[in-house]
Amino acid sequence: MATVDSRAAEILRRQQHYESERGTWERHWGEVARYVLPRESLFQGQARNPGEQRTEYQFDATAPLSLDRFAAAMESLLIPRQSLWHTLRPADEALAENAGVMAWCEHVNRRLYAARYAPRANFSSQAHETFLSLGAFGTGCLFIDDDIGHGTRYMAIPLSSLWIDEDAAGRPDTTHYRFRYTTRQAAQAYGDALPEAIAKYVDKEPDRKWDFIQRVAPREDFDPRRADFRGMAFGSYTVAVEGKSIVRERGFRTRPFCPSRYMTASREKYGRGPAMTVLPDIKMVNEMSKAVIRGANIATDPPLLLPEDGILSAFSMRPGALNYGGVDDMGRPLVHALNTGARIDIGLDMIEQRRRVIADAFLVTLFQILIETPRMTATEALIRAQEKGALLAPNIGRQQSELLGPMIARELDILDAAGLLPPMPDELAHAGGALSVIYDSPLSRLARAEEGVAIMRTLEAVTPWAQMDPTVMDAFDPEQAVRALASVNGAPQRILRTPEAIAALKEGRAQQAQAEALLRAAPVASGVARDVAQMQAQAGQAPF
Repeated sequence: MATVDSRAAEILRRQQHYESERGTWERHWGEVARYVLPRESLFQGQARNPGEQRTEYQFDATAPLSLDRFAAAMESLLIPRQSLWHTLRPADEALAENAGVMAWCEHVNRRLYAARYAPRANFSSQAHETFLSLGAFGTGCLFIDDDIGHGTRYMAIPLSSLWIDEDAAGRPDTTHYRFRYTTRQAAQAYGDALPEAIAKYVDKEPDRKWDFIQRVAPREDFDPRRADFRGMAFGSYTVAVEGKSIVRERGFRTRPFCPSRYMTASREKYGRGPAMTVLPDIKMVNEMSKAVIRGANIATDPPLLLPEDGILSAFSMRPGALNYGGVDDMGRPLVHALNTGARIDIGLDMIEQRRRVIADAFLVTLFQILIETPRMTATEALIRAQEKGALLAPNIGRQQSELLGPMIARELDILDAAGLLPPMPDELAHAGGALSVIYDSPLSRLARAEEGVAIMRTLEAVTPWAQMDPTVMDAFDPEQAVRALASVNGAPQRILRTPEAIAALKEGRAQQAQAEALLRAAPVASGVARDVAQMQAQAGQAPF
């Protein structure tokens, strides 16, 4: 028992270190949450009761709306739910020509999608929450759990409850997740492992809440020969803060927590998101909006200037009211509205400028490039897509390595352990069973848009030469050019004929052309035969 307690004490000591280490981060995140994602205002000193209003700092909705669009765009670019956004291939390229291996990879890939997008898995909503955290705070985390008997289950981990650490290569490999259970929930989850400090309240205070910390890190005593949790690469320890004891120890073959960062600065473990970049502009827009609201209020309901003698102290602003004594004997009004000379339009122009900056930071403007200019040639559209891909790749492409790659590895591990995958072909098993993930999302196609631009520009450059010498077009393979353009533009492969179907179509056309040539030649041939027959007949009748 002493060993367990010493482990718990070490985990709690590490937790204190992580909390003190990121105190500056939490103050920064708290400010971002107030203006951009108020429902996550749960950082240092921001504890709130469920259901409380948390929008008291917001006077402009530009940043929250831009964040929603950012998360939606990330989802549509990286993980569009309406299409297969990745495929599996054997890591050994020699096996890519093996029809049985490739059929197995395709079958496994479809099993992954079926499990991921099953209703009880809750993937889409939790991925969206992860992207919201990524845009607001620069760090998001998705937890992939083993839903026993069903497959996978997903949960977005709020950053206020998550602490991460990196390995020597700068990759997140350790997580601390702090959560709460009521006494009743803790008893259901951990039973007799609960410390006495909590167990004694099971009957007295079943709704009292307690803090627990789950630490998941690479196992230092990892032994792959063992069949228990010590034979798994990652160790998991759940500690009851009250009582300072480990209530559950288990292991994972793959990392269940998948944290990702939008962009990082040197010597920083947590990421920085678009909202953090333009936080000064977000705060400025809110202050300017308050000023414009006050100015508009004064302009529409201005203070009144009344005579000092107090005769009009009962002056009424009610529509249709009669205010006697409001004019002098000459008919001149004795009451005037205060004109401050404020230029509300200038304030609105300045706000609009800041709003554009905020929209740019959240990539909203970039996502609208193709929408706002629909009348473009194919080459212009490809050039725009190429520029878009170049701008998006550095930040968004990082999600493939930090979020999606570990997530797919975890999914494969869960489904394989549950026996939900077909047996691996012997050829692939003998090669180690290693698989590669090939991303085929809209983002990946944007990155390949340069290939389409090169094809179109080459064809445009060669066209004038072809008018002088048509044989120059013999250097091109039209079929391969069409397939490359279809791939770049994301056209479904089902609309393209297979090479065998194309060969059969060409053969049919050749046979049809041959038949048509024979038909055209038939009258000529019959005429020649008739002429020959006549000549022969005439030759037979000629006198010698």
